[in-house]
Amino acid sequence: MYNRQAAVDYANRWWNGRNPAYPSFDVDCTNYISQCLRAGGAPMHGYPNRERGWWIQGGTWSFSWSVAHSLRWYLGSSKKGLTARQVSSAEQLDLGDVIAYDFQGDGRFDHSTIVTAKDGAVPLVNAHTYDVRQRHWAYKDSYAYSPNAKYIFFKINDQFS
Repeated sequence: MYNRQAAVDYANRWWNGRNPAYPSFDVDCTNYISQCLRAGGAPMHGYPNRERGWWIQGGTWSFSWSVAHSLRWYLGSSKKGLTARQVSSAEQLDLGDVIAYDFQGDGRFDHSTIVTAKDGAVPLVNAHTYDVRQRHWAYKDSYAYSPNAKYIFFKINDQFS
């Protein structure tokens, strides 16, 4: 069962630091989101094939663990272990859910965040690379934002298969 509060607690503990138990990347957003999901109890599978599943083990990791575009496709299609369903609006998300960002609107997703609080119905997110805590989910004040930005809202399934 997904422990949303544990994922959020981890996100808030490490939002502006790096957990030495994990590798750190120059572009660290998805690695950080994966750590948060793992802290919430999300099961890993697919090792040692880097192109399958979602995992980190033995000094290596799946592409979905560390690459925003790969995590987007993993969450959008996984039927085993960590799974999610896509919803149509940010307001449908709960704590511990994930947003994938395609800032240029070119089909290549380049950022991931986790919902750590809500301002009314509006999700606030944490992220790495440019470390943020409880930022408005839309990132409209970000250097990376463009009017073409597209988002995918993922509700993490509470039960794991």
